Amino acid sequence: MVCRVFIPSSSAENLLHLAYDVLIIGSGLAGMSAALHLAQKLKVALVTKHELLDGASSWAQGGIAAVLDQSDSLEDHVRDTHVAGAGLCHDDAVRFVVERGRRSVEWLVAQGVPFTRDGGNPDELHLTREGGHSHRRIAHAADATGSAVQKTLVGQVKNHPNITVLEWHIAVDLITARKHLGDDTPANRVWGAYVLDRKAGAVRTIPAKSTILAAGGAGKVYLYTTNPDTATGDGVAMGWRAGAAVANMEFIQFHPTCLFHPHAKSFLISEAVRGEGGLLKLPDGERFMPRHDPRAELAPRDIVARAIDFEIKKHGIDCVYLDISHKGADFIKSHFPTIHARCLEFGIDMTREPIPVVPAAHYTCGGLTTDLRGRTQVGGLYALGEVACTGLHGANRLASNSLLECLVFSESAAKDILAHESPAPPKLPEWDESRVTDADEEVVISHNWDELRRTMWNYVGIVRTTKRLERASHRIALLQAEIEEFYANFRVSNDLIELRNLVLTAELIVRCALARRESRGLHFSRDYPETLPEARDTVLNPDPRAAAQPRVAAARV
Repeated sequence: MVCRVFIPSSSAENLLHLAYDVLIIGSGLAGMSAALHLAQKLKVALVTKHELLDGASSWAQGGIAAVLDQSDSLEDHVRDTHVAGAGLCHDDAVRFVVERGRRSVEWLVAQGVPFTRDGGNPDELHLTREGGHSHRRIAHAADATGSAVQKTLVGQVKNHPNITVLEWHIAVDLITARKHLGDDTPANRVWGAYVLDRKAGAVRTIPAKSTILAAGGAGKVYLYTTNPDTATGDGVAMGWRAGAAVANMEFIQFHPTCLFHPHAKSFLISEAVRGEGGLLKLPDGERFMPRHDPRAELAPRDIVARAIDFEIKKHGIDCVYLDISHKGADFIKSHFPTIHARCLEFGIDMTREPIPVVPAAHYTCGGLTTDLRGRTQVGGLYALGEVACTGLHGANRLASNSLLECLVFSESAAKDILAHESPAPPKLPEWDESRVTDADEEVVISHNWDELRRTMWNYVGIVRTTKRLERASHRIALLQAEIEEFYANFRVSNDLIELRNLVLTAELIVRCALARRESRGLHFSRDYPETLPEARDTVLNPDPRAAAQPRVAAARV
């Protein structure tokens, strides 16, 4: 157990630090939309590891699911979400999100997001369809919705007088009453965070009345992922260390169709390509999805990913192929301009030939448990977006529900914070590096990073066994010991912070996977291939003294 030493703040040093009403860690859609809602009345600090547009939200190609067409209904969207979630979705969370879908899209339209319009009626949004959806209900901006949304919001965030944007800063740890202030009462609370200024190389203390974790997912825990390099499980790890519970970390969604090319890094081929008629084929041109599911290419992602994994292993091939060339060049270029251009960079013309694809880690369905206001069990701490387990996704996220979840819960959390006057933070201890030195063996971090990701890919992938999981657990424990020793003796760096968070997140994924003795949704175990009749969440709690969650459905154990 590593315990850094903290020294009291000096009054001179305090002049360098501004007190904020709300500290938001993460600059994706959840973080930026929360900031805009809160900045109407409060002073907000927004911390991001790189630049504002570098998060996973910017990479989202598909769109935002919402009931916007008269032929669709809220009940249909609710049912589709439950079906994809394999019986583990919390109905109150599903309805809470689905019922606010139209309003969320309308809010983005009001902000100026350039959604694709219907060619026959420019006043109406064009709606596409994705796997698992029974209707066309995906509002999108061509095939780069996340980028369009983020670019629209960035200008507003940067220009808002009540929002301070701290780019190239990475949170090291949350500041808690129990760990840093010596308060041993059961009611633990977060009062801000220690944040590394990456360019200055100094750790700053940022006090805040309320703190929001919106740092994204943990795709980089796997060797192959569609996620950006920033997706290192920071929010889950920091929340866990602060005393927040996690749930359902075993449910890692593998996107079925990541571009397979030696020079392509983390580029996914949108679900919408299959939604618009793309067919999955073997190298000889044979279509295989109808053998695996009656919905064929429109089956939920977990089924498609396992089918591809099965075919690759059965035939001893490197990849399968996604073919939409039969739709014609004009259709493809108008619907998928980003994907078409990117494929051309690698010598693949999707208007004339199929795209080579493989599954890759894509989305973390579990996370820090929250209520419908985004609150964790730790006072003053909220979790939004991929960091959180709200009960919406269950055992498998329905396509394009994630951006919708970001919008709905960012507004809900903002309303809760605005409705309750929080006390000002107490005097906080400063970060102390007087007992550490500069690292002289960066190769250790690089080696551990690579070993961890390969271990997770080989032993905790699409198909799992108890023996593989136990092997992963053993290796992760050894890596954790090395990483914590490194953390205790050397000054923190971006790579070390991310590696420390990544290995803890990996541990939580494996612990949850070992605890689930069935196959459900995204978790498939050869040792437990059946699905149990009762759906239960896998919940891990780091603090047995913590009060129960404000909203804990009966399924939670």
